[in-house]
Amino acid sequence: MALKRRRAVREAPPEAPPVSTGPAALVTIDALGRKCPIPIIMLAERIGEVPVGGIIAVKADDVAARTDVPAWCRMKSQDFVWEETLPRGWAFHVRRTY
Repeated sequence: MALKRRRAVREAPPEAPPVSTGPAALVTIDALGRKCPIPIIMLAERIGEVPVGGIIAVKADDVAARTDVPAWCRMKSQDFVWEETLPRGWAFHVRRTY
């Protein structure tokens, strides 16, 4: 029985890579290896580089960014569009609203 279980685990298909499901970012900020609030500061500094309605992405691997980026969007009335899981960290996509 245990042998069957082990064989089933070995034969499991590899996990599919993440697939983009949202609009492409016009600007991507690489904040990998930086602790919050640095990814937020970088986002605030560069969001003006995309036109209103454009998407800016922030790559970060600090787990605090998963709550900080959406919270910053709520506070600044920007749209948090979606989160993409990367091999290292995440990419947070934000739509500029004004």
